[in-house]
Amino acid sequence: MTILSDKQMLEHIKKGEMKIIPLELSCLNPAGYDLRSANKLAIKPKEYRLTATLERVELGLGLMASLHIRSSLAREGIVGSFAAVDPGFRGQLTLNLHNAGIDSVTIRKGEPIVQIVFHKLGNAAARAYTGAYQDSEGVVKSKRSLL
Repeated sequence: MTILSDKQMLEHIKKGEMKIIPLELSCLNPAGYDLRSANKLAIKPKEYRLTATLERVELGLGLMASLHIRSSLAREGIVGSFAAVDPGFRGQLTLNLHNAGIDSVTIRKGEPIVQIVFHKLGNAAARAYTGAYQDSEGVVKSKRSLL
């Protein structure tokens, strides 16, 4: 697997092999893209909250992605538990955030919250993601009990 650079991300977007909607060029980093919070939320100490990304992400079969909490939030005690974003995924991403710090942390609507890092697969996946969270919109709670 290869991590995509900013130039490569823009090439994949131009070719339609991935989408970030809405695309904000100021969120583009050398090796990732800053996804923003769709909601304002306050997270008290020892509390976890779900929020959705403002952006919708769509990946072709040759790409997957990983998520990383922004370091400024980590320095305030926010940790995230994130799953891989599989090839073929389409939708907004629901983020699980936990405040391990001693002070409440407020996240503004539209604030960069996680960096998404795109990985080019050695070979395209044989099939696209078809799981329960395909075409997610807004915060989506666990669908585990529905399976």
